[in-house]
Amino acid sequence: MTPASGPILQRSSDLTQFILAPNPGPMSLEGTNSYVLRAAGYPGAVVVDPGPLDDAHLRALAAGPVELILITHRHADHTAGAARLHELTAAPVRAADPEHCHGGGEPLQDGVVIHAAGVGITVLAAPGHTSDSLCFLLPDDGPHGSVLTGDTILGRGTTMLDYPDGTLGDYLATLDRLEALGAATVLPAHGPVLPSVESIARDYRLHRQERLGQIRAALDQLGRDATAGEVADVVYADVDPSVRRAAETSVAAQLHYLREEGGQG
Repeated sequence: MTPASGPILQRSSDLTQFILAPNPGPMSLEGTNSYVLRAAGYPGAVVVDPGPLDDAHLRALAAGPVELILITHRHADHTAGAARLHELTAAPVRAADPEHCHGGGEPLQDGVVIHAAGVGITVLAAPGHTSDSLCFLLPDDGPHGSVLTGDTILGRGTTMLDYPDGTLGDYLATLDRLEALGAATVLPAHGPVLPSVESIARDYRLHRQERLGQIRAALDQLGRDATAGEVADVVYADVDPSVRRAAETSVAAQLHYLREEGGQG
């Protein structure tokens, strides 16, 4: 995916397209991918993650009839435009957190199957990045299906754990669940589309295990009571200052896992 000069609908899979939101940054990469889901021949659509409160972006998403708006998790780069998109389309907004539901949309529950715009969508609870994170499985999207992963799996780099709301124990369990989906295409909220969620989930788990090894080594050097900031100084010594807070937050999540969640610290 490359940044667009304006709100342009781009094909991402058989059943999905996306518009790249104009909110690039260290955490959002090129910007938020706002997905538009519909089966061939259906005029209406489902929008996943409206993105920021940007009028041109939201009006582009609202250009065709919108039946439903879904949210992967609470962060503002996914939700800030949701209420406004509801105003533009009258479509209900559904999320795990009732605070981000609008227009009579009911909170989403794990395992619920939604049928809208000719697309079957299975809701998967995916805590770890945040406690309210969801993924949306589209089993009929191409030969292996696809899964919209929000920030649980990114198209490039790795995911921050928003500790204490997100925990590593939950995240590892979510990776297990995603790995079981096999060769489904990964449709991330940031970065490019990826093949095989099974393979990507394995790579993510390996990365976490490597980081845990580095943190254990840092604790051996610094002492078992070292703070997240002290450990981050060792493990993320060369990290860009723009993502230093994210690195320290992820270290805090990993320290909690080692000390409190049975991670054998």
